[in-house]
Amino acid sequence: MTEVAYLDHAATTPARPEVRAAMAPFLDEVYGNPSGIHAVARRAKTALEEAREEIAEHLGCAPGEVVLTGGGTEADNLGVRGAARAARSGTGGTGGTVVVSAIEHKAVAEAAARVARAGGTVRTVRVGADGVIDLDHLGAVLDDTVVVVSVMCVNNETGIVQPLAAVAERVRAQAPRAVLHTDAVQAVAWLDPVVTTAPADLVAVSAHKFGGPKGVGALVVRDGTGLEPDLVGGGQERGRRSGTVDVAGAVGLAVALRVTAATRPVDVARIGRMRDRLAAGLATVPGVVPTGDRARAVAGSHHVRVEGVEAETLLVALDREGVCAAAGSSCASGASAPSHVLTAMGWSRRAAKEAVRFSLGHASTDADVDRALAVVPRAIARLRGAPVAAGARAGESG
Repeated sequence: MTEVAYLDHAATTPARPEVRAAMAPFLDEVYGNPSGIHAVARRAKTALEEAREEIAEHLGCAPGEVVLTGGGTEADNLGVRGAARAARSGTGGTGGTVVVSAIEHKAVAEAAARVARAGGTVRTVRVGADGVIDLDHLGAVLDDTVVVVSVMCVNNETGIVQPLAAVAERVRAQAPRAVLHTDAVQAVAWLDPVVTTAPADLVAVSAHKFGGPKGVGALVVRDGTGLEPDLVGGGQERGRRSGTVDVAGAVGLAVALRVTAATRPVDVARIGRMRDRLAAGLATVPGVVPTGDRARAVAGSHHVRVEGVEAETLLVALDREGVCAAAGSSCASGASAPSHVLTAMGWSRRAAKEAVRFSLGHASTDADVDRALAVVPRAIARLRGAPVAAGARAGESG
């Protein structure tokens, strides 16, 4: 079997051993429905509420402000649409304005579009060639009709950190009715959400991006923030998200947050060094151009354009040689349209189709980088029909 270098941690990470061990009892002997009142149900409910307390601690909120969801996409939808609906109800049904950045995940952009179809308005904020939101343009589109502003913490394609505190300052000053939502799905592995997301009223996270299980997420809803549910019928999560709660998933999310918080300083330094070595090695390949302001990117992200080579073609070639990477968002893999993130940054359609995302995570090793530096330059040269550039493997370790 070919050795695999997995460089797609921004799409999903392997579950941490501590997470698997913690979840196991709730997939077997602790099987009760936490909404019940008998002893079996109470065991599940106790575990759920203990997990909720730990989730809240690591997200910087109160336990009652945590709404457990089926992942980041649901958390984004509930945050954007739920807040917009609540604002609309408070004004007798009139539509409000939702403001989003041009580089938001589709879960946010399409949720905003749904608000528009329901009678609201959407305004989109420009970003610069550096991949960072244009704060002056944000200020220009804010007014007292705005009810929701959504700006992500870390872009899922480029890995570039957005200035959330500065965004919040503009929103508070110029759109007094608005709540601030942030998609922090790509942030938790690299940045302390207690600090980073503190300015936001609504915060979406997803467990599988930092060593937790897939299909589990959370939305922080700060006290006093209006929210109308997407899912109704059972009244769980204080009426904000009906449906039987995944107890095992909640436990896994809590443990993933705990382990990530404990190991983050060491992991960020270690992974950052590996990312820098990967970047240095790929920089020796002609026509491999980093995207945006890489100084603002999180430690696990390296996003580049490979001039003259379509990303999908390159990714197939890399996969055959045991290197896993991605083009654009994992949710848009295989799509024929170019990345909306890159076109918002001013890239042409052709250039956007030549972009590749290499992302490292908690399970990454120096061997992964070694293999990538051995395979990627060779694959690029082969697809271009040219010899491998001298020094292309200079970043390999001995």
